[in-house]
Amino acid sequence: MDQDDSPLRIPDSLTALTRVDLDPLSIAELEARIAALQGEIDRTRRHIERASLHRASADALFRR
Repeated sequence: MDQDDSPLRIPDSLTALTRVDLDPLSIAELEARIAALQGEIDRTRRHIERASLHRASADALFRR
């Protein structure tokens, strides 16, 4: 089965992101890129925090 939405495809998009040629971008475009990437970093950290809290809640529930 070939699944296009497979989690295994995520590293491919990350690799592609790091291979983008930055030379043709203007300073404004580079700053916009940084802002977008920082937004994604913040979103990912919030997800990690929620997942950690969820895990801690589940662990506490099953330890009783």
